[in-house]
Amino acid sequence: MKKMLFSFALTGSFLFVTAQSPSKKAEVSAATPAEKVENLVSNIKFNPDEKVITQHLTTIKGQKVPYQATTGTMPVWDEDGKTIAGIFYTYYERSDVKDRASRPLVISFNGGPGSASVWMQIAYTGPTLLNIDDEGYPVQPYGIKENPYSILDVADIVFVNPVNTAYSRITNKETPKSTFFGVNADVKYLAEWIKTFVTRSNRWASPKYLIGESYGTTRVSGLALELQNSQWMYLNGVVLVSPTTLGIERGVVSKAALRLPYYAATAWFHKMLPSDLQSKDLTAMLPEVENFTLNELIPALSKGGSLEASQRNAIAAKIARYSGMSEKVILQNNLDVPLDYFWKELLRDQGHTVGRLDSRYKGIDRKDAGDNPDFNSELTSWLHSFTPAINIYLRNNLGYKTDLKYNMFGPVYPWDNSGDKTGENLRQAMAQNPYLHVLVQSGYYDGACDYFNAKYNMWQMDPSGKLKDRMSFEGYRSGHMMYLRKEDLIKGNEDLRIFIQKSLPKPGVPAKY
Repeated sequence: MKKMLFSFALTGSFLFVTAQSPSKKAEVSAATPAEKVENLVSNIKFNPDEKVITQHLTTIKGQKVPYQATTGTMPVWDEDGKTIAGIFYTYYERSDVKDRASRPLVISFNGGPGSASVWMQIAYTGPTLLNIDDEGYPVQPYGIKENPYSILDVADIVFVNPVNTAYSRITNKETPKSTFFGVNADVKYLAEWIKTFVTRSNRWASPKYLIGESYGTTRVSGLALELQNSQWMYLNGVVLVSPTTLGIERGVVSKAALRLPYYAATAWFHKMLPSDLQSKDLTAMLPEVENFTLNELIPALSKGGSLEASQRNAIAAKIARYSGMSEKVILQNNLDVPLDYFWKELLRDQGHTVGRLDSRYKGIDRKDAGDNPDFNSELTSWLHSFTPAINIYLRNNLGYKTDLKYNMFGPVYPWDNSGDKTGENLRQAMAQNPYLHVLVQSGYYDGACDYFNAKYNMWQMDPSGKLKDRMSFEGYRSGHMMYLRKEDLIKGNEDLRIFIQKSLPKPGVPAKY
């Protein structure tokens, strides 16, 4: 183990900690040095306003890219200016860029709610990758390596961890948890935090993008409008990775029907479809299923019990053909097979379940009988590889040391889901801001936030069709975290590059219709 020598100097309101290492220097600043000194002794106090800065060099698409990483916390204040929480973040800036005003800034969130930003930080867009194989499965030894596909060559990135995720914590125990834990509360305080970050980082002039994954898509859709209306901050783009329903209502019929294309994709992957479908490529097969879903299944389900027996049997036969399940099972479920049952049923005869967030993954249950899997096979696999990697990376590579627990999933419940109009919020933000573009990225094997419901979001968000030229969709042959598969990691980041570059207006082009 390489020895590190540290020297300490207390100057004014800053405490500088310098690691005497030939590879990097670390600088820590604290707003309250006395508390920070105590923290250095006990290492258990939480400081809501501190940072560590380290210098790095990586290679992206064959090009050397020097960058600075700022890791730390920044406060959330109440209306009286009192600190009520500290948000943990990591901010990557390319350090050889002279014109920061034209340099895009990507603000990144994961989901849950209650999930840390670890997933996209060390597996997708950031400059480092966790150690996994090319399909996303964990391997040892744990750790990280360079990400040669990161978007850091074209944009700076800040990964944000909402309250109680990662190292973010509430500091004022008298503050109601409802201040943070709800669809609209989450958007409100994070918009304030983003304003603080942008101001402190001197990034008001930069083109700005939000990217969110899973519940993070709910978050960034709401933030797009909240930033415009309460912070007067206008965006160039919003990226929705594996989007939720965004508060767009699904009726009983649409909810039942829209999941069938996902069933078909999963059955295709596991080779459970008839030979004529199985012989086609995935993206050549799916349009047939999508057309059946929209033009036959939805009308049939709308008839409910009035559907003639012959029609019911014909629809069941087609659902069976596309889903890999038997007609008997389809009819027993009144043409509406629940997701849990599908994950249990598809490979039941082979003694396996399939994953919820990524149905390429297989699980083994205590017994083959039952209506739902014993566990999420994909999530246990991901936690296996991500948890050691992020703890190693933050401490050893970014120099952020604390005895706090890194919350992969933090306590944020009860969560108030009422008043979720985030899809409509995003539509309003686009309507009000001609510069604003939206990119949707979905994995075909994601059963939690499936790709066809993501398309449905786009259709219902923009019923007039007037915004469709600024909305785009990209599908990937993996699941919820599609970037875990190397081929999709490469494609996904390249799609982001293209999206950013296309959504940047040419100099002097005004934002008007």
